[in-house]
Amino acid sequence: MSAQSKQTLGEFIIDRQEDFKYSSGELTRLFNSIRLAAKIVSHKVNQAGLVDIIGAFGQENIQGEQQQKLDVYANEVFIQTLINREIVCGIGSEENDDFISIEGKDGNNENKYIVLMDPLDGSSNIDVNVSVGTIFSIYRRVTPIGTPVTKEDFLQKGENQVAAGYVIYGSSTMLVYTTGNGVNGFTLNPAIGTFYLSHPEMSISEDGGIYSVNEGNYVHFPQGVKDYIKYCQAEEGNRPYTSRYIGSLVSDIHRNILKGGIYLYPTSAKAPNGKLRLLYECNPIAFIIEQAGGKASDGFNRIMEIEPTELHQRVPFFCGSKNMVEKAEEFMSLNK
Repeated sequence: MSAQSKQTLGEFIIDRQEDFKYSSGELTRLFNSIRLAAKIVSHKVNQAGLVDIIGAFGQENIQGEQQQKLDVYANEVFIQTLINREIVCGIGSEENDDFISIEGKDGNNENKYIVLMDPLDGSSNIDVNVSVGTIFSIYRRVTPIGTPVTKEDFLQKGENQVAAGYVIYGSSTMLVYTTGNGVNGFTLNPAIGTFYLSHPEMSISEDGGIYSVNEGNYVHFPQGVKDYIKYCQAEEGNRPYTSRYIGSLVSDIHRNILKGGIYLYPTSAKAPNGKLRLLYECNPIAFIIEQAGGKASDGFNRIMEIEPTELHQRVPFFCGSKNMVEKAEEFMSLNK
């Protein structure tokens, strides 16, 4: 089937509007904004090496991590695109110390949605031409419409998400999202700037043959994770599994959805609370994984049931093929 005969992202969203329990034109406008920002960032990523956009920005973000130039650029693009379209009342970004409250032209904002995002996941890989991505999460605000948003609007459990997705900037640019009715992927045709449905009804197998973890941190991992890794490496049945770790969350998750596998970023002596952020990374990825038929937990509990206590909260993360995650949880429970 040619790209011209496939459904565009815009057409798909309109056709599936009834799947969204808060069906309104706002969702279409919100996704149009994300789609536009993704195309702008994709273009800039593809210019890496040709323009002065790679390397460190020279500042650290709220997590104490060195910001890359593309981190700052992508953050500004997504924030400004969302603000300019006047479709959200608040934005939370991994790159910002605090959330952004957005006022309407009359000083009030009647919009219902907030967006939480990691504007450029894996940005340190851009210097070596490895795939990077954007992760986003959409909630309905819980405070009264027309009043300024508060932290309460952002500190919601993942199960309250109304939509989530990621964009992967790789050999092609893809946007993958869910509104709670399955997962669908769209590939950008850069010649005409349009996303086409390329991966309908994405699903992850119950079992897989890939485990993704930074084994360089093995000595710092809890015993349950060490034992699970040894299980993955043992010759028995369909094991040993293949080890594949890119170090770009979106890329590792995307591969495992398509091929079946588990991704682990546990606690460690160096990261006692884990490294990944609950609101910007774990909740949206967990929503996608669950909608694709997989499972996501912190090793003991479902990720989307965790009550957030702070904007930049970190948690351990185990997600992927259902049976693989449950086996990892077994090893964690044995070593509590």
